Order: sequence, then C-alpha cells, then structure tokens
Amino acid sequence: MKWRRLSLFTLLMLALPVAASEPTLVLSNPMAPPLTNAQGTGFLDQLLQEAARRVGVRVHLISPPAERGLVNANAGIEDGDSNRIAGLERDYPNLIRVPEKNMDMHFVAFTRQTGLSLDRGWRSLSGRSVGIIKGWKILERNLPADAQVTIVKDAEQLFRLLAHRRVDVVLYAQHLGQAQARQLGLTDVRVAGPPLTTQGMFVYLHKKHAPLVPRLAEALRQIKADGTYARLERATLGSGTN
Repeated sequence: MKWRRLSLFTLLMLALPVAASEPTLVLSNPMAPPLTNAQGTGFLDQLLQEAARRVGVRVHLISPPAERGLVNANAGIEDGDSNRIAGLERDYPNLIRVPEKNMDMHFVAFTRQTGLSLDRGWRSLSGRSVGIIKGWKILERNLPADAQVTIVKDAEQLFRLLAHRRVDVVLYAQHLGQAQARQLGLTDVRVAGPPLTTQGMFVYLHKKHAPLVPRLAEALRQIKADGTYARLERATLGSGTN
C-alpha cells in the first residue's frame, strides 16, 4: 500500500505542468565598453537586464558587426537590436522601436591633429579623410559626399586608423571612443570640437515581439522615475551617458 501511495504521488507530480522558464530576447548589440562588456556589467547591459526583468523576460546581447546586426534583427534571426537611433524602422520595416529611449549619445569626431577645427559641423568634414564603422547609420547618412571615407568593422580597427595616421578623423560615440583610445594607449587623441549630433538611442524589437514594446517602454520609464537609472549611471559611468 505504501508503494502504491508513493507511485500515485509520483505520477501526480509528473502530471503537473512544468513552469516555463523566462523567455530570452537575443538582441544585436553594436555598443562597446563602458556601455557593455563581456561580463554583462556595463551601463546598457544592466539597464536592459533590469527592464527585461520587470516585464518577465531575459535579455542576451550578442555582438555581430553593426550592419549585420540590423539585417539579422529585421529578418527575425535575432529578436531585435539593443541601442540605435530613431527612424530605422523606415529602412528595416520588421523592426518596432521601443518608444522610451535608453540614453542620449553624443556622436563626435576624434583626431590626433592639434589644429583641426570642426566649427561647421558635418560640413567641416568635406574633403577630409574620415573613418567610420559600417552600419552606424547616423554617420553614414550625414557625411559630406566628398569626404574620403574608410569603413571598418569595429571600434578597434577604427582607432587603429588614427594610430597609424591613415585618416584625419574617426567618428564614433564619445564615451565609447574615449574608452577605446585608452585601451589602445592613444594618449594624444582628442575630441575635435562639439558633438556633430546628439541622438536618443532606443531598443528595437522584431515585430513578432510587438506586445512587449509598450511594456518595455513603461519599464524604462519606471527605471528612470524610481532612481535606478541614476544609480546605474553613477556605478558604471561615473556621470551621465552623454
């Protein structure tokens, strides 16, 4: 009788539905330290992990080349992209922008030339040799037609162009570029003038995840309102994300 009771208990337990694990969103991630790193402790890493937790999912960031990341996200190979400018849905119609921004990002020119002035903004790059990373749309779209452009696949290659003086300037996000210059030991690299532009940066999700879009937007708003956002900034960046 005891064996029968045990067997019945075991069968009942096996018949109970197994709780589903939290679904995971795999997002292409074009960023670099200090916003993201392999340990998942960068500002963007922690921000998106917290936003995802609040809506009952997980997030996993992967780092394909920037252009490929957008193509894969639009095709549904990945679930979206982690941190991009507004308006990309025009060119990638399967992507939906989460309408609460992650951060503002300054896009600047880095140079080793002491006398270089960019007081005319994008027009100052006319005729100059310029390095950019493939897939950074805000840079690709605003360069003057007569700029001499070298396109590379990642930040390390970008700043090696400067290290070997193959270009006058490279264009990149300010925080990311400063970190990359330090990593390569380029002590004479400086930001040439004010930002060329400052843009809000957003998560994009493939349309199959459309129901999550307003929920993630609300989670990001709550993170900003309850002080979590400022705490993450201080802990990972020491200041704002601009």
